[in-house]
Amino acid sequence: RLFQRRNGLVVDGKVGDQTAAAIGITLSGKSYTGSGGGAASGDVYLLACAVHAEARGEPYTGMVAVAAVILNRVDSPLFPNTIAGVVYQPGAFSSVDDGSINLAPTEQSIRAARDALNGWDPSGGSLYFYNPAKSTSRWIYSRQVVTVIGGHRFAI
Repeated sequence: RLFQRRNGLVVDGKVGDQTAAAIGITLSGKSYTGSGGGAASGDVYLLACAVHAEARGEPYTGMVAVAAVILNRVDSPLFPNTIAGVVYQPGAFSSVDDGSINLAPTEQSIRAARDALNGWDPSGGSLYFYNPAKSTSRWIYSRQVVTVIGGHRFAI
């Protein structure tokens, strides 16, 4: 209630869509469905592989944010409209170029992928992320940073 009061929200003591958004999470996520309803197991696994390859060693929230960026791209008309299309888009992810996308994901990476698929987006709707200590692209620095989590900058 104190958080809601301090942020000019309706004070009801419940974490609804507006309170969740003020915290930086989304309660109602998009559905990425496969044949069994819910996310297709191949999508969960590929997303978890991307999270593991791109965000291992980062805080859990940062791992979820990396997965969310991929899902935000799926939803954007600027990118392919499937998880595989986004992950394997030429030049998009260094983990594809260096082969680390093929490493087996950890349970934590799988949980992070599922959390993102269930609508948690700590990236704030970002379409890009990068680690300034590792990035070789000058272009990425032109993007507006939305949030910083661990070693990653999340940008639009």
